Amino acid sequence: MNPYLDIAPEVQTALAQGQAVVALESTIISHGMPYPQNVETALRVEAEVRAHGAVPATVAIVQGRLQAGLSAAQIERLGRAGHAVTKVSRRDMGFVVAAGADGATTVAATMRIAALAGIRVFATGGIGGVHRGAEQSFDISADLQELAQTPVAVVCAGAKSILDLRLTLEYLETQGVPVVGYQTEALPAFFTRESGFKVDYRLDSAHAIAKAMHAQWALGLPGGMVVANPIPQAHAMERGTIDRAVAQALQEASAQGISGKASTPFLLARVNELTGGDSLASNIALVLNNARLACAIALAYAGLGH
Repeated sequence: MNPYLDIAPEVQTALAQGQAVVALESTIISHGMPYPQNVETALRVEAEVRAHGAVPATVAIVQGRLQAGLSAAQIERLGRAGHAVTKVSRRDMGFVVAAGADGATTVAATMRIAALAGIRVFATGGIGGVHRGAEQSFDISADLQELAQTPVAVVCAGAKSILDLRLTLEYLETQGVPVVGYQTEALPAFFTRESGFKVDYRLDSAHAIAKAMHAQWALGLPGGMVVANPIPQAHAMERGTIDRAVAQALQEASAQGISGKASTPFLLARVNELTGGDSLASNIALVLNNARLACAIALAYAGLGH
């Protein structure tokens, strides 16, 4: 057991008994949505996981401790503090722990902490990736490198539509990370069900995905897997609307000199404003949808005896 890691009793018991556990990230709490929707959504996602037969483990750093599983009070703490909480990727983990500070974990940091705890399935909104203009800025999310080396399946609605999706797929291919489409051959783009790009493999059941996870890791292949789960049709947004909002948000970010890890929260918030709040409702719907699929995969994986 890592000396800096605390596993919530409910999560610890579930892991010891071979039950299904689903990791959840905390950047969405402090940086992804405004208060109080952030806290309400986090608690709602946890409830959704429990309702579908798995145990939720929301991941964060609280007072310098890596946490696999948060209390409602800890979720409230992160939600109220909002952007005052450090956004923590892999690079930042040691420093936030050493300072005894709070940290909201990105996909990369959540994967690392989940793996330390022995959790193999993680549900989030969308993964990070290669940013537009990366050929000049070299702005590539650490999420992609973490996927290349940490054995966790990440259930998401594809990569965020603010990214360069073609280069993101190329980077994942180079790093040997499979991109699986759940009941689809098209890569979803967060708010939209299609992006114009294809996934590597289409698998139509949670059991098939669990078997692929087991085979990959039994072969000694490093890294994780992207499970791309399209946003439900009823909540999907029109591609042209999102493309226009993203283009305007990117132009404003450039004009204001916003870059690095500040760019994603700014862009998502600005897209939400430009779409009249529709994208926030879609964001919540897709996170809940991903949690449901993650539960099914975690249950199937646990059923394989792991």
